[in-house]
Amino acid sequence: MEVQAITRNVHMSPQKMREVVRQIQGLPARQAIAALAVVPRKSARAVAKTLLSAMANAENNKQMKPEALRVKEAVAGRAAIQKRFTPKARGSAGPILKRSCHIKIILSDE
Repeated sequence: MEVQAITRNVHMSPQKMREVVRQIQGLPARQAIAALAVVPRKSARAVAKTLLSAMANAENNKQMKPEALRVKEAVAGRAAIQKRFTPKARGSAGPILKRSCHIKIILSDE
């Protein structure tokens, strides 16, 4: 049986988020929480929050044991991009892309 949690529109680039998400793929859920606790990145806190939400979904909605859960899939996908401009030389403008991402974690008891 599988259960998932999705966090949408996290204000961080998907590239930065994927570095952390790849570290927990395939780990048991409890071990993944412990691994994220020692990662000194802002993205680790967002991934840990999503993982805890997935574990709570499994426990409360599907009556699954937290000890049996394993991270089957952890993905950071692209979300909307805010486009801004900054002044440049000779009156021109340079683009600034403020990227955001969606975090999706799927837990399985197999």
